[in-house]
Amino acid sequence: MLQNFNLERFVISLIVTVCSITLHEFGHAFSADRLGDDTPRKDQRINLWPDKHFDPLGFFMIVFTSIAGRGIGWGKPVMVNPRNFRNPKRDMIIVTVCGPLMNLLLALVFGLAIRLIGLTGHDPMLFRESGALTTFGQFMESFLLINLGLMFFNLIPVPPLDGSKIFAGLAHANLAWKYEKFMSMYGTMILMVLIVTRSTSYIIGPAIVRAATAISGLDFS
Repeated sequence: MLQNFNLERFVISLIVTVCSITLHEFGHAFSADRLGDDTPRKDQRINLWPDKHFDPLGFFMIVFTSIAGRGIGWGKPVMVNPRNFRNPKRDMIIVTVCGPLMNLLLALVFGLAIRLIGLTGHDPMLFRESGALTTFGQFMESFLLINLGLMFFNLIPVPPLDGSKIFAGLAHANLAWKYEKFMSMYGTMILMVLIVTRSTSYIIGPAIVRAATAISGLDFS
Protein backbone atom coordinates (compact mmCIF):
# COMPACT_ATOMS: atom_id res chain seq x y z
CA MET A 1 0.00 0.00 0.00
CA LEU A 2 2.80 2.40 0.96
CA GLN A 3 4.60 1.76 -2.34
CA ASN A 4 1.68 3.42 -4.14
CA PHE A 5 1.23 6.16 -1.54
CA ASN A 6 0.34 9.53 -3.04
CA LEU A 7 0.45 12.43 -0.58
CA GLU A 8 -1.86 14.67 -2.59
CA ARG A 9 -4.47 11.94 -3.00
CA PHE A 10 -4.18 11.08 0.72
CA VAL A 11 -4.75 14.68 1.86
CA ILE A 12 -7.70 15.16 -0.50
CA SER A 13 -9.31 11.87 0.54
CA LEU A 14 -8.81 12.71 4.21
CA ILE A 15 -10.34 16.19 3.90
CA VAL A 16 -13.29 14.99 1.82
CA THR A 17 -14.04 12.06 4.14
CA VAL A 18 -13.90 14.18 7.30
CA CYS A 19 -16.21 16.80 5.74
CA SER A 20 -18.60 14.17 4.43
CA ILE A 21 -18.90 12.27 7.71
CA THR A 22 -19.34 15.55 9.60
CA LEU A 23 -22.26 16.50 7.35
CA HIS A 24 -23.66 12.97 7.62
CA GLU A 25 -23.81 13.21 11.42
CA PHE A 26 -25.08 16.79 11.21
CA GLY A 27 -27.95 15.51 9.07
CA HIS A 28 -29.00 13.14 11.84
CA ALA A 29 -28.67 15.82 14.53
CA PHE A 30 -30.42 18.61 12.63
CA SER A 31 -33.38 16.46 11.60
CA ALA A 32 -33.85 15.15 15.16
CA ASP A 33 -33.79 18.71 16.48
CA ARG A 34 -36.37 19.84 13.92
CA LEU A 35 -38.62 16.92 14.81
CA GLY A 36 -38.70 17.90 18.46
CA ASP A 37 -35.80 16.15 20.18
CA ASP A 38 -33.37 18.61 21.80
CA THR A 39 -30.87 15.89 22.79
CA PRO A 40 -28.50 16.62 19.86
CA ARG A 41 -28.63 20.34 20.65
CA LYS A 42 -27.75 19.68 24.30
CA ASP A 43 -24.86 17.51 23.09
CA GLN A 44 -23.70 20.38 20.80
CA ARG A 45 -24.21 18.25 17.69
CA ILE A 46 -26.11 20.96 15.75
CA ASN A 47 -22.68 22.04 14.61
CA LEU A 48 -20.59 21.79 11.45
CA TRP A 49 -17.23 21.67 13.26
CA PRO A 50 -15.72 18.19 12.68
CA ASP A 51 -14.46 17.91 16.27
CA LYS A 52 -18.06 17.83 17.53
CA HIS A 53 -18.63 14.65 15.53
CA PHE A 54 -15.19 13.14 16.16
CA ASP A 55 -14.76 9.46 17.05
CA PRO A 56 -11.12 8.40 17.74
CA LEU A 57 -11.37 4.91 16.24
CA GLY A 58 -13.48 6.11 13.33
CA PHE A 59 -10.94 8.84 12.59
CA PHE A 60 -8.10 6.29 12.70
CA MET A 61 -9.96 4.26 10.08
CA ILE A 62 -10.39 7.39 7.95
CA VAL A 63 -6.63 8.06 8.05
CA PHE A 64 -5.73 4.41 7.41
CA THR A 65 -8.09 3.93 4.47
CA SER A 66 -7.26 7.35 3.01
CA ILE A 67 -3.74 6.06 2.36
CA ALA A 68 -5.35 3.95 -0.36
CA GLY A 69 -7.10 7.05 -1.70
CA ARG A 70 -10.65 6.08 -0.72
CA GLY A 71 -11.33 7.08 2.87
CA ILE A 72 -13.97 5.31 4.92
CA GLY A 73 -14.73 5.59 8.60
CA TRP A 74 -17.35 6.85 11.01
CA GLY A 75 -18.18 9.69 13.31
CA LYS A 76 -19.56 9.77 16.85
CA PRO A 77 -23.15 8.48 16.82
CA VAL A 78 -25.81 11.13 17.36
CA MET A 79 -27.81 10.34 20.50
CA VAL A 80 -31.55 10.88 20.19
CA ASN A 81 -34.54 10.28 22.46
CA PRO A 82 -37.46 8.91 20.40
CA ARG A 83 -39.88 9.74 23.23
CA ASN A 84 -39.48 13.40 22.31
CA PHE A 85 -40.89 12.78 18.81
CA ARG A 86 -44.58 13.16 17.99
CA ASN A 87 -44.49 9.94 16.00
CA PRO A 88 -41.47 8.00 17.36
CA LYS A 89 -41.39 5.23 14.75
CA ARG A 90 -41.85 7.47 11.73
CA ASP A 91 -39.60 10.27 13.00
CA MET A 92 -36.82 7.84 13.93
CA ILE A 93 -36.81 6.55 10.35
CA ILE A 94 -36.63 10.14 9.06
CA VAL A 95 -33.72 10.98 11.36
CA THR A 96 -31.88 7.83 10.30
CA VAL A 97 -32.43 8.47 6.59
CA CYS A 98 -31.16 12.07 6.85
CA GLY A 99 -27.56 10.93 7.36
CA PRO A 100 -27.24 9.03 4.06
CA LEU A 101 -29.44 11.68 2.43
CA MET A 102 -26.85 14.33 3.29
CA ASN A 103 -24.21 12.24 1.52
CA LEU A 104 -26.49 11.92 -1.51
CA LEU A 105 -26.96 15.69 -1.63
CA LEU A 106 -23.18 16.23 -1.54
CA ALA A 107 -22.70 13.67 -4.32
CA LEU A 108 -25.38 15.41 -6.39
CA VAL A 109 -23.82 18.86 -5.88
CA PHE A 110 -20.37 17.79 -7.04
CA GLY A 111 -21.54 15.27 -9.62
CA LEU A 112 -23.87 17.76 -11.29
CA ALA A 113 -21.11 20.39 -11.16
CA ILE A 114 -18.92 17.98 -13.15
CA ARG A 115 -21.76 17.50 -15.65
CA LEU A 116 -22.37 21.26 -16.01
CA ILE A 117 -18.67 21.98 -16.57
CA GLY A 118 -18.70 19.35 -19.30
CA LEU A 119 -21.77 20.92 -20.93
CA THR A 120 -19.91 24.23 -21.26
CA GLY A 121 -17.39 22.50 -23.50
CA HIS A 122 -14.62 22.36 -20.91
CA ASP A 123 -12.91 19.28 -19.55
CA PRO A 124 -15.08 18.55 -16.48
CA MET A 125 -12.23 16.92 -14.56
CA LEU A 126 -9.45 19.27 -15.77
CA PHE A 127 -7.00 16.55 -16.71
CA ARG A 128 -3.33 17.42 -16.91
CA GLU A 129 -1.39 16.74 -20.11
CA SER A 130 0.07 13.68 -18.37
CA GLY A 131 -3.43 12.22 -18.07
CA ALA A 132 -3.61 12.67 -14.29
CA LEU A 133 -6.36 14.63 -12.58
CA THR A 134 -5.65 18.14 -11.38
CA THR A 135 -6.13 18.87 -7.67
CA PHE A 136 -9.50 20.42 -8.49
CA GLY A 137 -10.51 17.33 -10.45
CA GLN A 138 -9.47 15.04 -7.62
CA PHE A 139 -11.58 17.02 -5.15
CA MET A 140 -14.61 16.87 -7.44
CA GLU A 141 -14.23 13.16 -8.08
CA SER A 142 -13.58 12.38 -4.40
CA PHE A 143 -16.64 14.27 -3.17
CA LEU A 144 -18.77 12.39 -5.69
CA LEU A 145 -17.41 8.87 -5.12
CA ILE A 146 -16.75 9.02 -1.38
CA ASN A 147 -20.21 10.38 -0.62
CA LEU A 148 -21.87 7.76 -2.78
CA GLY A 149 -19.74 5.16 -1.01
CA LEU A 150 -20.75 6.45 2.43
CA MET A 151 -24.41 6.55 1.45
CA PHE A 152 -24.59 3.02 0.05
CA PHE A 153 -22.36 1.60 2.81
CA ASN A 154 -24.58 3.08 5.53
CA LEU A 155 -27.68 1.65 3.86
CA ILE A 156 -26.44 -1.93 4.32
CA PRO A 157 -28.95 -3.43 6.82
CA VAL A 158 -26.38 -4.54 9.41
CA PRO A 159 -25.93 -2.83 12.81
CA PRO A 160 -24.70 -0.28 13.66
CA LEU A 161 -25.22 1.05 10.12
CA ASP A 162 -28.22 3.24 9.34
CA GLY A 163 -29.69 0.60 7.07
CA SER A 164 -30.40 -1.67 10.05
CA LYS A 165 -32.54 0.99 11.76
CA ILE A 166 -34.36 1.79 8.54
CA PHE A 167 -35.12 -1.89 7.90
CA ALA A 168 -36.29 -2.48 11.48
CA GLY A 169 -38.48 0.63 11.31
CA LEU A 170 -40.15 -0.34 8.04
CA ALA A 171 -40.53 -4.07 8.69
CA HIS A 172 -43.58 -5.69 10.23
CA ALA A 173 -43.34 -5.76 14.03
CA ASN A 174 -42.81 -9.53 14.24
CA LEU A 175 -40.14 -9.54 11.53
CA ALA A 176 -38.45 -6.48 13.06
CA TRP A 177 -38.28 -8.22 16.44
CA LYS A 178 -36.70 -11.36 14.96
CA TYR A 179 -34.29 -9.26 12.88
CA GLU A 180 -33.15 -7.16 15.85
CA LYS A 181 -32.73 -10.25 18.02
CA PHE A 182 -30.60 -11.95 15.36
CA MET A 183 -28.53 -8.85 14.68
CA SER A 184 -27.94 -8.20 18.38
CA MET A 185 -26.11 -11.55 18.46
CA TYR A 186 -24.43 -11.65 15.05
CA GLY A 187 -24.58 -8.13 13.57
CA THR A 188 -21.10 -7.00 14.63
CA MET A 189 -19.57 -10.27 13.42
CA ILE A 190 -21.33 -10.01 10.06
CA LEU A 191 -20.17 -6.42 9.57
CA MET A 192 -16.57 -7.28 10.46
CA VAL A 193 -16.57 -10.19 7.99
CA LEU A 194 -17.97 -7.93 5.25
CA ILE A 195 -15.25 -5.34 5.90
CA VAL A 196 -12.30 -7.73 6.34
CA THR A 197 -13.18 -9.76 3.23
CA ARG A 198 -13.92 -6.52 1.34
CA SER A 199 -17.30 -7.96 0.43
CA THR A 200 -18.78 -4.50 0.80
CA SER A 201 -16.94 -3.53 -2.39
CA TYR A 202 -18.80 -6.23 -4.30
CA ILE A 203 -22.11 -5.31 -2.66
CA ILE A 204 -22.06 -1.54 -3.19
CA GLY A 205 -19.33 -1.09 -5.83
CA PRO A 206 -21.59 -1.53 -8.89
CA ALA A 207 -24.19 0.82 -7.37
CA ILE A 208 -21.53 3.50 -6.79
CA VAL A 209 -20.28 3.24 -10.37
CA ARG A 210 -23.76 3.40 -11.89
CA ALA A 211 -24.85 6.31 -9.70
CA ALA A 212 -21.64 8.29 -10.31
CA THR A 213 -21.99 7.80 -14.07
CA ALA A 214 -25.67 8.76 -14.05
CA ILE A 215 -25.07 11.93 -12.02
CA SER A 216 -21.89 13.23 -13.64
CA GLY A 217 -22.25 11.93 -17.16
CA LEU A 218 -18.74 10.45 -17.00
CA ASP A 219 -17.94 6.76 -17.39
CA PHE A 220 -16.61 5.43 -14.06
CA SER A 221 -16.79 1.77 -15.04
